[in-house]
Amino acid sequence: MSRLTDIRVPDDIVHKARDGDDAARAQIYAALSPAVFGLVRRIVNQRALAEDLFQDTMMIVFERLGTFRGEAPLGAWVRQVAVTRCLMYLRSPWHRARLALDRPGEPAYGDDGSDRAPGTSAARDEMLRLSLPESWGDQMDLERALGTLSPTARAVVWLHDVEGYSHEEIGQQFGRSISFSKSQLARAHARLRDWYEPQTDSQPCAPT
Repeated sequence: MSRLTDIRVPDDIVHKARDGDDAARAQIYAALSPAVFGLVRRIVNQRALAEDLFQDTMMIVFERLGTFRGEAPLGAWVRQVAVTRCLMYLRSPWHRARLALDRPGEPAYGDDGSDRAPGTSAARDEMLRLSLPESWGDQMDLERALGTLSPTARAVVWLHDVEGYSHEEIGQQFGRSISFSKSQLARAHARLRDWYEPQTDSQPCAPT
């Protein structure tokens, strides 16, 4: 699955969609929705919640499409909408209350474990196959690893390591400093390394 910033939508389709053409809007939805849902799901870590935020994001995109001026690729503009919507939720009192009520051991993802975006066909909605840095290991179970992180740390890791946000951009998204992003990322990387390469207490062999 392509990242949002790599997806190109023809200018004529965007112009028609801005003018309210339903067929053009459907083309944009088909092109962008799998990547939007994959991004949202990786940030919030729960499929049911991701479906709600995905639908909110796409509604906002089409409501505000008339304000899109083409100064950046459409995918980059949509990505910003999706990230802003996710981080607004993660900063909300409702989210903090939900975390407090979640039962320990509750699965972070849906029963099927898929990344199928709501309302898209199976043919065009392939499984998300983005990978984190090679230094973390080719066989890392990405979903389980990210599930060990706090919501904030998980968002910082995904935005920095996968989406390519700078520390300055991440700090701005959270309303914090560059050092906030750097410290969150460093702690998250350390936790992921511990998860992937757990330390074992081994006793030295006694001489015989």
